[in-house]
Formats: sequence, structure tokens, C-alpha cells
Amino acid sequence: MSELVDTLAEDHRWNDVGLDALAEDACAATLQHLGLPADRFEISLLGCNDARIAVLNADFRGKPQPTNVLSWPAEDRASDTAGGQPTLPSVPPPDAPEELGDIAIAYETCRREAEDAGKPLRDHVTHLLVHGTLHLLGYDHIRDEDAALMEGIEAGILALLGLPDPYRVD
Repeated sequence: MSELVDTLAEDHRWNDVGLDALAEDACAATLQHLGLPADRFEISLLGCNDARIAVLNADFRGKPQPTNVLSWPAEDRASDTAGGQPTLPSVPPPDAPEELGDIAIAYETCRREAEDAGKPLRDHVTHLLVHGTLHLLGYDHIRDEDAALMEGIEAGILALLGLPDPYRVD
């Protein structure tokens, strides 16, 4: 059985966080929550720093600053209808896993966001990996209806992983 996530930790600090294991758990939980077998898909993950993600953000989004996570879906699966479900992939045969796309995640931004929110870094990274995986599957948060759908699914997946709803305001 192949691994779901092919992780390249370009910044060594990700090794201390256990990015490989977090990614496998978060991405697999996301797929399974949506009824997709994790062993039939592949995701490439780059664990980088703020400088690297700022270059990627400038190149691909025209925004020359760091961000927490970026995703590049292999296929556009988004719904044309606001708040509509994306078209999820068909389950490929066991001997030909489907590439869902690429995710990049920046250490400094993630650490700062976790500290600012008073959350453990591993919990915040898990949330961002779920978030990035949902982007690969066509979910987005540009329109309010799409954001509500995506955030609800994220909260459900994180609950399965034993983590609190990141969108809940106490």
C-alpha cells in the first residue's frame, strides 16, 4: 500500500512537529469523511518556510507575502453553484492511485497563528492540512455559502480527530 501523502520537509523544523504523521492522519481523515478510500489517492506536501511560501504565493496568486497554506488541485472540481458540493473524484483502481494535487505549508506563519490563537502547533497544522486537502477536492471559501459548507466539513473532520471546532467563537 502506498502512502497517501508524499512529504518533503524543506524546513527541518517540520521534522520536530511530525509533519509526515500529521499529514497522513489529517489527509486520510478528510478523504474518509467524504467517503473516499485514502489508499487510492496521492497528495504531495511541501513543508517550507515563510520565504519559500511568499515566492510561491507571488508566483501563483500575485500576492508577494507569506501565507499559512497553499493548494494546487490536479483538477478543478468546484461547484458552479454557491454552497454546492464539488464533484468528488471517482475511486481509481488499487494499482493506479489518483494524484489529487499539491499543498505547501509555511512553518513561521503556522507557528505564529497557533501562538496568537493559544492553540498547540500540531492542532493548527492538522486543521490547515484538512483545509488544504478540501481545497484539492474542490471546496473553497470565496463565497459565503461555500465558506459555510467548507467550515462545517472541516469542523466535522477535526471533531473526528479529537480537535475543537476552529470556527467556534466562545
